[in-house]
Amino acid sequence: MSEPPTLLYEGKAKIIYPTADPDILLAHFKDDATAFNAQKRGSIVGKGEINCTISRSLFQYLEQRGIPTHFIDCPQPNQMRVRAVKIFPLEVVVRNIAAGSLCQQTGLPLGTVLKQPLVEFYYKNDALGDPLLTRDRLLLMELATAAQVDQLQQQALQIDRYLEEFFQNCGLTLVDFKLEFGLDAQGQLLLADEISPDTCRLWDNADTDPKNRIMDKDRFRQDLGNVENAYQQVLKRVLAQAATINN
Repeated sequence: MSEPPTLLYEGKAKIIYPTADPDILLAHFKDDATAFNAQKRGSIVGKGEINCTISRSLFQYLEQRGIPTHFIDCPQPNQMRVRAVKIFPLEVVVRNIAAGSLCQQTGLPLGTVLKQPLVEFYYKNDALGDPLLTRDRLLLMELATAAQVDQLQQQALQIDRYLEEFFQNCGLTLVDFKLEFGLDAQGQLLLADEISPDTCRLWDNADTDPKNRIMDKDRFRQDLGNVENAYQQVLKRVLAQAATINN
């Protein structure tokens, strides 16, 4: 399937194209890699195809468990047809283990297992550095209603439970991850964007070395090498687990 000649939007990881149906969009997953609010740029060979395929498998898995998503199908290995949604300008982050900015901002040691999952909201605004928002600030800025904030949090926690189990069966620990949501033309809340090593911190359960165990974009952020291999390993495990579930 050839790409339409025009585009609606190009982000750091995807290009969004219109289709003949205004309620359906085509997402093209890129090999481009960015970190630190795009201050670091590079490329990961095959990343677009890998992330698209992983996202497809995880969207299908979540759909089977009652989580509505924007996923429709994949006409090409690096392309996904999705339902058009109005995206909330929020990154919904769920944390199970202390890592990244949570350690930097709280002093918690890396690897601290949280007593319960932590849900955080970040404002999607590059100019402001995607700041962490309190619930009151989020409501003050009218980024979502109080009812929608509650729904986003409940959905995020439910998705966390399903993904934690899935990744454990892949031999991976889900440290934390980022979600994005939107409303379709009927006002239904749909999980959108992607779920991949770009948006999840994943540690290999079989490796205790704090660097070797990393199986996600932190390998790119921290210049650890073997980035492509880590992504390919996650893909292999996700596809194997999805096949086990579907059989």
